[in-house]
Amino acid sequence: MVYLLAYKLNKFDELDMRILSELTKDASVSVPRLGKKLKINASVLYSRIKRLSKKGLIRKFTIMVNDELLGINVKAIIGINRDPKLKESIHTELLKIPEVMTISEVTGRFDILVAVSTRTLEELHSVVIEKVGRIEGVLSTETFVEMQRTEKEPQYLAQPLLAR
Repeated sequence: MVYLLAYKLNKFDELDMRILSELTKDASVSVPRLGKKLKINASVLYSRIKRLSKKGLIRKFTIMVNDELLGINVKAIIGINRDPKLKESIHTELLKIPEVMTISEVTGRFDILVAVSTRTLEELHSVVIEKVGRIEGVLSTETFVEMQRTEKEPQYLAQPLLAR
């Protein structure tokens, strides 16, 4: 059997994982309400959350913005092939583009995958051609426009995962 690395190294238990799962659904839930849902004392819950934060398992509490209400209707992934000698400068320039949400170095067909959000396809075109495409060292790009998204609530398990 394969165990979750974080569980094994940091000794997070099933309650920790249940707390984590609930907080990823709604980080604004009050400690007393969450305590009732999980059937544990609020003071115990508070100390558990504090410990999970201190150990770095919980990195931050945040919000999810409804992008559509802001007029952000187009999401895409840009696959980039780059000159390896200009890796750092390309990364720095990509971070300056407001529409860039994430940058991931990857293996496979591309060197970098960049998630972008724009209001329109025309704006996306401008980002790809005029901003990303003009960065020195970007050799080629390929853009994948998101047509539909289905998100799954994360589930954190403390028990062993079956080897596949």
